[in-house]
Amino acid sequence: ASDAREKRVTTGEIVFTGDMNLTDEEIEKLPFDLYREGAIYYNRTHAHPNSTFRYTMESLMDLMTWDATDQINIINAPLLMMAGNKADTFYMTSDAFEKATGTTDKELFLIPGATHIQTYYVPEYVDQEVGKLTEFFGKNL
Repeated sequence: ASDAREKRVTTGEIVFTGDMNLTDEEIEKLPFDLYREGAIYYNRTHAHPNSTFRYTMESLMDLMTWDATDQINIINAPLLMMAGNKADTFYMTSDAFEKATGTTDKELFLIPGATHIQTYYVPEYVDQEVGKLTEFFGKNL
């Protein structure tokens, strides 16, 4: 983080990272479903024409130190968290759910067979999510 900030301060240059124009072979070698499926979803099948994977090194460092659960305990309203049970990121959802101690009206809904990225667009998983959202918020709003 300090190198990117230092370079910006001393030269005015903003350092970028994250360009991902990967070949099929490179994607296949990525170590996690999240990365493989994300490369295809965000760069090919669902890419916005104005988007890139390019971002500043400075913002990447800020993102890496940010903790989404830092004050999750202050949530005092009904809370529904959903995740695919095959998601590489499930541990983060589970951790957040445990830290959400400000409400007793909370539920963790697992989507059987789904990975993280698949929960965005696979009809069978999206239908389950919409059904759960309808049920949970119909009861709690």
